[in-house]
Amino acid sequence: MYYPEELVEEVRERNDIVDVIGGYVRLKRSGANYIGLCPFHNEKSPSFSVSGTKQMYYCFGCGAGGNVFTFLMEYENYSFVEALKALADRAGIQLPEREYSDEARRQADRKSRLLEVNKEAGRYYYYQLKSDRGAAAWQYLAGRGLTDKTIAHFGLGYAGKSGNELYQYLKGKGYPDELLMQSGLIATDEKRGAFDKFWNRVMFPIMDVNNRVIGFGGRVMGDGMPKYLNSPETMIFDKSRNLYGLNFAKQKSRDYILLCEGYMDVIALHQAGFTNAVASLGTAFTGLQASLLSRYVKEVYLTYDSDEAGIRAALRAIPILREAGLTAKVINMKPYKDPDEFIKALGAEEFGKRIQEATGSFYFEIDVLKEQFNMEDPEEKTRFFNEVAKKLLVFTEELERNNYIEAVAKRYQVGFDQLRRLVNRYGAMQSVGGLLDREARKENRKKDKAAEGILTSQKLLLTWLAEDNGLFERIRGILGPKDFTEGFFREMAEMVFGQYESGGRVQPAGLISRFENKEEQVQAAEMFSARLDEELSDAGKEKALLETVYRIKKNSLDIERRRAAEAGDGQALQKIIIEQANLQKLHISLKNG
Repeated sequence: MYYPEELVEEVRERNDIVDVIGGYVRLKRSGANYIGLCPFHNEKSPSFSVSGTKQMYYCFGCGAGGNVFTFLMEYENYSFVEALKALADRAGIQLPEREYSDEARRQADRKSRLLEVNKEAGRYYYYQLKSDRGAAAWQYLAGRGLTDKTIAHFGLGYAGKSGNELYQYLKGKGYPDELLMQSGLIATDEKRGAFDKFWNRVMFPIMDVNNRVIGFGGRVMGDGMPKYLNSPETMIFDKSRNLYGLNFAKQKSRDYILLCEGYMDVIALHQAGFTNAVASLGTAFTGLQASLLSRYVKEVYLTYDSDEAGIRAALRAIPILREAGLTAKVINMKPYKDPDEFIKALGAEEFGKRIQEATGSFYFEIDVLKEQFNMEDPEEKTRFFNEVAKKLLVFTEELERNNYIEAVAKRYQVGFDQLRRLVNRYGAMQSVGGLLDREARKENRKKDKAAEGILTSQKLLLTWLAEDNGLFERIRGILGPKDFTEGFFREMAEMVFGQYESGGRVQPAGLISRFENKEEQVQAAEMFSARLDEELSDAGKEKALLETVYRIKKNSLDIERRRAAEAGDGQALQKIIIEQANLQKLHISLKNG
C-alpha cells in the first residue's frame, strides 16, 4: 500500500458508500440497508445490498462485495491507487505524492504517460483522417457505409504512408523514445532507426471500459499484409482481458451482448442501432473476456462469420461462455458472411428477426456435428447419435439432461427412450471408468468436509463478533487470533481482535481496506454480510455459539498437540492435554462469563 492506513481510512470515512454507489445504482431503503439491481450481473429482482452502518456492499446473487474502494475498482476497472485518488478528489483531500515508493511512483507515472501517448496518437490519427492525406481512407470508410457521426463516435483515424509521421509528432510533444517504444506505437531497428508501427492503415482506437485509449487496431489500405494489425501487449493493453466496443455496450439496457469477430461488424451493428455489440481483439475468445462479459449480462449471441473459420470460432467460444455461467446462442447470417454484409443487404429489421430466431448453442453444436455424417447411411447415422449421446453428458443435472434428450429426440426424429438408454450407457461407462478415482477421492472428501466445517465455524464466529462486539468479552481467555488456523481467517481474526482491542468496536469497511487483493476483499465482504439465522431462539443461538467456539478451540488444540508430539516437546504436550480436558467444561465458562 502506497499511503498510510490513517489516510486511507480518512478518505473512506469521507466518502459515504450509500452516496457513492447511489451515483451509479438506483438504491431503495430496505430496513437498515439499501437495495438495488446489481451492476455486476444481470438481474430482475434486486439482490445488491448496501449497508450504511457497515459502509460496505454485497450482492447475494453473484457474490460481488467490498467497501467503497472495492466498488470503484470493480465498476470503473480502477487499481486501488486510482480508486483512492478518485475518492480523495471527491472528498477534497490532497494526497501527498511523497507517500509513493520510488517503484510505485515509476509504475503509476509510466501507466499514466502511456495513456497520454495513446490518447495523443488517437487525436493525431483522427486529424489525419480528416485532412487531405486521409481522403482515400475516409472514402474507404464511407464506402463501407459509415456516417460521419459513426466515424467520430468511434474515433476512427488514419496512419499516413511515410512511416514516421506519428513518431515525429509525438517527439514534438516531448515524449521520450523509451516511452514511445513501450507504447507499442513505435518500433526501431538499426537500418531505419525509429519508425511508426502503423502506416497506411485505417485506425481503430481500442478503449477500455472507462473510455481510455489503451491500444489500436489498423486495417491496411490496399493489398498489404497483415490485413489487420493490433498493438502489441503493453502495461495498459492486454488483448485477452478487453473487448472492442464494451465501453459503449456496457451502458445499454439490453440483457444480452452481441459477440462479433471484427471491428467493422461492431461498428456496423452500433450504427444500425444494435449498440450492445462487442468483439474480441484479433485473437481467439478467452475465458477472461467471458468473465468480463458476465459482469454485465447473462446471455451472449454469437455473430461470428458464417464461413468454416467462423463456425470453428463459435464452437471454441461456446464452452468458454458456458464455463463462465453465460448462456450462448448463435445467429444465422446466411447467405451473408458477417453482420456488416447482412445489414447492408437486408437492413436492421431483418437482423433483429435473426436475433429472435437465434439457435441455442447446444443445438448449434449438434447441427454442425450432423454435417460430418451421411444421415442416409444407417451406420453413419448410428455413429452420429452415439456422438450426440456423449455430448448430452455435459448436462450433469438429470432433469435438464432429460429435457435436452427429449428435445434432441424430437428435433432429429429418434426415439426418446432409445436416446436416453444410449446416454445412460455412456454415462455408466464414464462412471465405471472413474470408479477407482471415486474410491480414491472418498477419503479426501471426508478430510475436505472436516476442513470445510472448521472454515465455516471460523467464518461464522468472525461474523458474530462483527455483529455483536459484546461477544469479545465472553470469549476472552478462551479464544484468540491464534486459534483461527486457516490462512485468510487467521489474518482476518488478527485484524478483528486488534481493531476491537484498540477501539472497542469493529468497523468492517476499514478492515476490507487492508486487503489489496480483490478476491480477499470480496471474501471479507461476504463474511461481514452473512445473513445470520434470526429465527433461532435465544437458547438456540447460545447453543450455536457454544458449539462454534468449541469446534474452533478443539481444532486449534488438536493441531498444537500434533506439532508438540512431532517435536518431542513433552512439557508442551502435557499442557495441551490438560487444556483439552478442560475444554469439555467450556459451556460453564461461557455461561458464567
